Amino acid sequence: MLLGLDGVEIGLLIVFLCLFGGILSGFPVAFAIGGAAVISFAIIAGLDGAGLLIHQAIDTSSADYSALVREGIRPDAISVFSYPDLPRLGVPVFPQGWELAMDRNVSFIVNRMNERVLAGASIETLLAVLMFVMMGITLERSKIANDLLLTMARVFGPLPGGLAVSIVVVGAFLAASTGIVGATVVTMGLLALPTMLRNNYSPELATGVIAASGTLGQIIPPSIVIVLLGTLAGDLYAAAQEERASLVGCSDALTYLGEPAVVSVGTLFQAALLPGILLAVLYGLYAFGFALLNPSKAPAVQFGESTSEIVTRNEALTWYLGAPILLIGGLIVAMSFGVVGNQSTRVDSFSEAGQTASLRTKVSLQCQEAMIELHGQAAWDRALEQQAEIDAAGGVEQAVQLTEEERAQRTMQKILDAAPIGTGVAVGFLILSLVLTTALGVSPSSDPRPLWIGLGGVVLALLVDAFLIMPTTTPGMTFVYLLIPLAIVIWACRIAVERLGRNELLRVVFPPLVLIVAVLGSILGGITNPTPAAALGAGGAILLAAYRKRKDQNRSGRVIIMSSFALVIMLLIGFNFDLRVGSNTTTENWIAFFVAQATYLFALFGLFYACWVLLASGVLGPIVRETAKVTSMVFTILIGSQLLNLVVISFGGEHYIQDFLKSFDDEFTVFLIVMLVLFFLGFVLDFLEIIYIVIPIVGPVIYGGTFDPKWVTIMIAVNLQTSFLTPPFGFALFYLRGVAPPEVTTRHIYRGIIPFVLIQILGLALLWFFPEVVTIVPDLMPNN
Repeated sequence: MLLGLDGVEIGLLIVFLCLFGGILSGFPVAFAIGGAAVISFAIIAGLDGAGLLIHQAIDTSSADYSALVREGIRPDAISVFSYPDLPRLGVPVFPQGWELAMDRNVSFIVNRMNERVLAGASIETLLAVLMFVMMGITLERSKIANDLLLTMARVFGPLPGGLAVSIVVVGAFLAASTGIVGATVVTMGLLALPTMLRNNYSPELATGVIAASGTLGQIIPPSIVIVLLGTLAGDLYAAAQEERASLVGCSDALTYLGEPAVVSVGTLFQAALLPGILLAVLYGLYAFGFALLNPSKAPAVQFGESTSEIVTRNEALTWYLGAPILLIGGLIVAMSFGVVGNQSTRVDSFSEAGQTASLRTKVSLQCQEAMIELHGQAAWDRALEQQAEIDAAGGVEQAVQLTEEERAQRTMQKILDAAPIGTGVAVGFLILSLVLTTALGVSPSSDPRPLWIGLGGVVLALLVDAFLIMPTTTPGMTFVYLLIPLAIVIWACRIAVERLGRNELLRVVFPPLVLIVAVLGSILGGITNPTPAAALGAGGAILLAAYRKRKDQNRSGRVIIMSSFALVIMLLIGFNFDLRVGSNTTTENWIAFFVAQATYLFALFGLFYACWVLLASGVLGPIVRETAKVTSMVFTILIGSQLLNLVVISFGGEHYIQDFLKSFDDEFTVFLIVMLVLFFLGFVLDFLEIIYIVIPIVGPVIYGGTFDPKWVTIMIAVNLQTSFLTPPFGFALFYLRGVAPPEVTTRHIYRGIIPFVLIQILGLALLWFFPEVVTIVPDLMPNN
């Protein structure tokens, strides 16, 4: 053995040194990874050909090995780590020669590129990366951060450490709207850092809070890290659980686990929501606490007078807190008492199939023992009881086609059980009511009568729905019945929006907030998957940027606003009408179809118009170029990482690492080791390299146990967030160093980031001991 090390260990060292050297060489990282793969394979092949790399493998022909197998120990569980005393024999790291290994690598890389980059099942999800990048860059170019920073500074500035707290709030807001760490850190560094220094803020606190808040885009959805991790996690978890099920004698993972072995990007977005908010709160608390202990290093700052109307505390409590609680609480109470609910009368042509047992009970004895060990005896006994009841009833009831009489009977029963007020109508008018009540609070000195008339229109609409609109009423007639109260409410809302526009905070926050709610709401609510939502976000960002540009030019943005409303109308029509036209289409649906077509075309025209506005003002070109640059970098790193992974696999490095991890009996210990390795790798590697190089190697082990895959993935994502903060190669530190004024040194930045790295570790510890922070939102919301 060379240097007393195993040949595989030397191969892993060569790969790491080549990768580290490639990154330090100054070449673009995307190409350095691929180059490191080629060079490391050449070196390992040369040393192996010279007979210098010898792997000490277990002698499978020995009597000791055969005795272990006869005892029932699986061959895959026998390794040099778990049984170090077994006889060994020296073999080359390329047992069949490096030529065959290279030939296999070339074949594998073609298959993997087709599977993961060009035409695989994950390519649709990866398209969300492009859309989210474009959304983030477009919003960054629309100067949303400028307005947010100024507005939040006026809100929080008078508090101790208020500027630092405002940075955290803006960082969280930009994370939810852009998710681009570089753009966020650079923008806040240019805008906020000089202001904080002029107001005698500590350079360490100023640089630390800017760099840390900028990295929130790595965890708060929509997050590119979670999109990339999610595409890997889904495949790794499914494959690892299938292997786990086969090892215990079960036919598949569904049988063994009692649920599908699936984890989606949308579910991971749900899981990441609370951890992201938790980190933002911890950052803000630290900044506030630092200011209380060191008031001279984080003083309160007054940023002039706001243009918004002064509101008393009682008025604020009434309209900003009391009215929303009353309205939302009233809706919840009405739903609990059945006053508001589903009014659908749709009946399927087939009856529902009977319920199956919670666990499959017709399995082999070996699988049964494994399932009892996993789920517990009580769960198994409950499944047996359920299966016995099903068998006594003649087995699982199969779906059968209903007769016309049965369908009519079920329809009549649904009509009788329907709530007086539909959920859609109630929620829609609730949103309009919140607009009106907020306007009452924003401008209490204005004439309140139009807004009260609008609230009266809301009450009238609910009464019309309760007494005139029946479950059998068609969507067209429902619209006719609600036309007068809806017109009253919209007239009042138009006045309310004008008054809301006078409030500086709402004027700045509301437009991007609507976009965030539309994108995240559609994903978190299970309405659609991340790719269409990302496309919606990119289109909305273009419209928002164009509207902002028209305002900067003192020109009207009416076309953009009208196209946005056209999009909303199109979606509402699509939800409420059957737009599948044919020979039996009713006049009502034909009218809805043509209106939907018209609104779609106008919305498309508005999008093209917005692109033309940005192109004419010189904004669209840089957006497209920057999007192409970032996206191509991500996909090039993906390709290079696949090459490096194949090199590690070819000389047995992957199995060597997995055998080492499997030698530990406690999976908590295994996961802790992986997390520590990822943390320290973050000092020298970017998150993209870690995701595509390290996770595929350790993934089969950490996703093959009993841990919730959502928790595992979010823990990794939060850990990877520290790779942007940890010296010497934290990218957020480089971004900030590039825009910081000369008086801010690298020492200031490194010292300032240390408390926030410790906060990251604290956040990881909280998620470790309280995994419910990750799992509670996916458990409460629809799965994607």
